[in-house]
Amino acid sequence: MAGVRQIKVKGEDDGLRLDRWFRKYFTALTQGRLEKLLRQGLVRVEGKRAKAADRVKKGQIIRVPPEVPEQGAKRTVRPVSVPDALVAELQSAIIHRDKDVMVLNKPSGLAVQGGSKTTMHIDAALPALQFEEAEAPRLVHRLDRDTSGVLVLARNRKAAQFLTRQFASREAEKIYWALVYGVPRPSQGSIRVPLAKRAAADGGERVRPVDPEDSDAMKAHTDFMEIARVGQRFCWLAFRPLTGRTHQIRAHAAAIGHSLVGDTKYRVENENEEYGGILPKRLHLHARSIMMPHPRGGVLRCKAPLRDHMAETWDKLSFDLKDGEAPFDEGK
Repeated sequence: MAGVRQIKVKGEDDGLRLDRWFRKYFTALTQGRLEKLLRQGLVRVEGKRAKAADRVKKGQIIRVPPEVPEQGAKRTVRPVSVPDALVAELQSAIIHRDKDVMVLNKPSGLAVQGGSKTTMHIDAALPALQFEEAEAPRLVHRLDRDTSGVLVLARNRKAAQFLTRQFASREAEKIYWALVYGVPRPSQGSIRVPLAKRAAADGGERVRPVDPEDSDAMKAHTDFMEIARVGQRFCWLAFRPLTGRTHQIRAHAAAIGHSLVGDTKYRVENENEEYGGILPKRLHLHARSIMMPHPRGGVLRCKAPLRDHMAETWDKLSFDLKDGEAPFDEGK
């Protein structure tokens, strides 16, 4: 077993996600094992704890612990067989495609990346979305497994580096649609509640509101606006996250007492799971739109139509989709 290694990030790797950096240089390290090492604080960037989704920068020093196999070590991996049905579904989910960028309307229930208990995911199917380009598309951001909607892919390395910088610098404006319990008052506003990851009773982690002075506190800012309501029971909200914390919208909605319908991780106690027995018991969160700089100049604008159970819910509650077109003067 190798000792601790201190490795400097090369210029060509500037902007890579930390987990992709490890995947590039330490091929024998699984995603699940890396996540565990990160939780234990054994992998560090510039001496600080890090997350898999963090972006590395040229010149940074990454601490690689002895538990990570030597560079170039190989492991036997059972090839992931991507079902034809999944390939067809993802190809039909493409809502934008050009030489540099592809945008999917991601289905709910499908993970973006793999993990210790996840073998079927979008990352595994990316080679099937290569089409005429020389490389398979690359992930530049993520959505939760149960969140549907806009997912941006880069179709080459240069575009990936550009788009990664835009997400990291918050140049991408993202709008989400959600159904929440109750009706917030006021009907629009900003939630500025610091968040931190905390251990949960089920052995996993949850993002919780914390005091700003907490050593783990991460600044988090989400705008919200009411679009429509069903009496005082349910409300269709638009959310605009201005920071990009894990589960930020879900945690912030719960923090103001109006958790998302179907969110079993963050819902407030004693809330009904369904309305009159007709609503699907699934997370009601959809990445509706994105507006961000395009790698070749100009602006990329994409909107993802409602799909899956949320389209069913909106129909059952007789919501008019036109009401949600520009909740924050989108695009102006």
